[in-house]
Amino acid sequence: MPEVPDLGVADRPRGTEVGTPATVRRSGRHQAPAPSRSFLAELPVLVLVAFVLALLLKTFLIQAFFIPSESMLPTLDVGDRVLVNKVVFEVRDPRRGEVVVFRDDDGFAGPDTRTVPQRVVDFLTSGLGASPNERDFIKRIIGLPGDTVEVRQDQVLINGVALEEETQAEGGYLFGPDMGQTFGPFTVPAGSYFVMGDNRTNSADSRSYLGTIPAEDLIGRAFVVIWPVTRVDTLPIHAPAGD
Repeated sequence: MPEVPDLGVADRPRGTEVGTPATVRRSGRHQAPAPSRSFLAELPVLVLVAFVLALLLKTFLIQAFFIPSESMLPTLDVGDRVLVNKVVFEVRDPRRGEVVVFRDDDGFAGPDTRTVPQRVVDFLTSGLGASPNERDFIKRIIGLPGDTVEVRQDQVLINGVALEEETQAEGGYLFGPDMGQTFGPFTVPAGSYFVMGDNRTNSADSRSYLGTIPAEDLIGRAFVVIWPVTRVDTLPIHAPAGD
């Protein structure tokens, strides 16, 4: 029987080298990896997870709020969006001079006639700062529990001592002009807070039907304006020295 010559690598026909793609394709030993789930198929799940995380964040830590009125001018304008720290009052008491958001548990906004679907939509959109929630308010804490608050010719007195406040023209948070308003004296009940809008002449607050705000109705402290971009700024605590 004639011997079969041993072909060297250089003598093998083109395309039949051991391990070359041509050989592998012909042998069928190499299979393309099974395609993974496409990104488009996973996208709805990713969006849902992100949405759930945003709701958890809003519910327990930080929430965005839409400013619907002029009661906090010049600090906050209509259409501003602020972020509210919902944890801070779990670790310390509210302080004079900070801007806070609180809920309308006493129904001053009128009876809630929304349907269940409307409440769900409002919960999602208002909680993300996309639309106003007419059952929440934002004001500045002026009086602490036990304080006696009085207003004489627009000057606020706390326990008989004038509160250190400045107008917008002076670089402060008060909106003018003065209207010679008076109020009180009034003693803030224990466990409650006396709040006022920075636009003192155009604000429904503790001087009127809102009354003092129980600590349990405080949602949190507004600490930064995030929208519009031209108004992005922090909201510091304006507290008199010694407070």
